[in-house]
Amino acid sequence: MNVAVVTDTTTSVPQSMLDELDIPQVSLHVGWDGERRPEEEYELSDFYRRLGEEDSLPTTSQPSVGQFLDCYRPLVSAGRDVVSIHIAAGISGTCASAQDAAKALAAEDHAGKIEVVDARTGAGCLGMLVVLAGRMAREGALASEVAAAVRAARETIDMRFCLDTLEYLRKGGRIGAAQAVVGSALKIKPILTFGTEIAPVEKVRTRRRAKERMLAFVDEIHARGATQWIIQHAQAPGDAADLVDHGREVFGFDPLFCNEVGPVLGAHLGAGMLVAGMGCSPADESDATSSGVEKFEN
Repeated sequence: MNVAVVTDTTTSVPQSMLDELDIPQVSLHVGWDGERRPEEEYELSDFYRRLGEEDSLPTTSQPSVGQFLDCYRPLVSAGRDVVSIHIAAGISGTCASAQDAAKALAAEDHAGKIEVVDARTGAGCLGMLVVLAGRMAREGALASEVAAAVRAARETIDMRFCLDTLEYLRKGGRIGAAQAVVGSALKIKPILTFGTEIAPVEKVRTRRRAKERMLAFVDEIHARGATQWIIQHAQAPGDAADLVDHGREVFGFDPLFCNEVGPVLGAHLGAGMLVAGMGCSPADESDATSSGVEKFEN
């Protein structure tokens, strides 16, 4: 392939899909008490167990410019153009690090060029854009064509997620417009969306009602013409499996993938999160039926 697609680890795209499309990831870091390590080094059940047990929250950090240089340099030195797609710049400094690295390499003599794309979303919706880009690159599209398709597809992206608590967002400083629902006297279960910032959509009083609203969102995105959909969770495999089963009945095909989000997102959102996302991509409908669904064990 003449074009290489690069992303970061917050997509939580199944590794098998990234390997198939030859998409490298640059790692964000997370850890407690000043000791941070790449998020993929954690075993998820251990991370979430510790998240529930520790008095302090873990801190996270974006990839360094040096990490991006290490990823980009072999690609552009080999004459490949790079399209690097990352979590929303309003949420993380990952895009800024990528852009700084691209500028540094532009000053050197390399055959390949780098274009950094702010996905303006995150988690599985970022993953949908990355998979779209990888498939286009595999089929021989130019870097300009891949970047343009990703920017067009991101306008069709929508996501809802529910949380058991807003405390992780509040303490982690990523609460954004969701601050509006903090301070309610009720033990609410917020429904939020993830774009250039995390913003509230509605609030319900119980976990059962939040799950009902997520199921209704799956119906909504089908009615809106979604050609791809994803489900993700954080330590909520049973609820995620129920969303997948409902989505299969509604759409008639599997989600692009369904899995658990990694430690960086988990650190800011907490256990119990449930995510549903949609997109309308130019990929063939047959592509949407290729499943990245992981088996759930309750």
